Amino acid sequence: MDIVYIRDLRIDTVIGIYDWEREVRQTVSLDLEMATDIRAAAASDHIDDTLNYKAVAKRLIAFVGDSQFQLVETLAERCAEIVLAEFEVPWLRLRLSKPGAVRGSRDVGLIIERGVKT
Repeated sequence: MDIVYIRDLRIDTVIGIYDWEREVRQTVSLDLEMATDIRAAAASDHIDDTLNYKAVAKRLIAFVGDSQFQLVETLAERCAEIVLAEFEVPWLRLRLSKPGAVRGSRDVGLIIERGVKT
């Protein structure tokens, strides 16, 4: 198994349970590790033979930017579902953080793994 990753994909969105959070856009940060097999791409040197991380990033930027979830748990789960279904990724680890959500901390968030590691 090979891993294609994206680190610190920052996206502004409406996220949170408090009234003030529903009125402003906040930045969330995504880190993704996605299982794939890079051998075909390495042999062909062609983008069609690999997991296109730019396409994944653009899809998540559009989805998260338009979303208005209350919980980071819901947002993380929906992002994972998109990557697994639309990009034929068998397994992923997704870290979603919300910088500045807790005073005194750099960020808070969660890490989820979905799918089957091969």
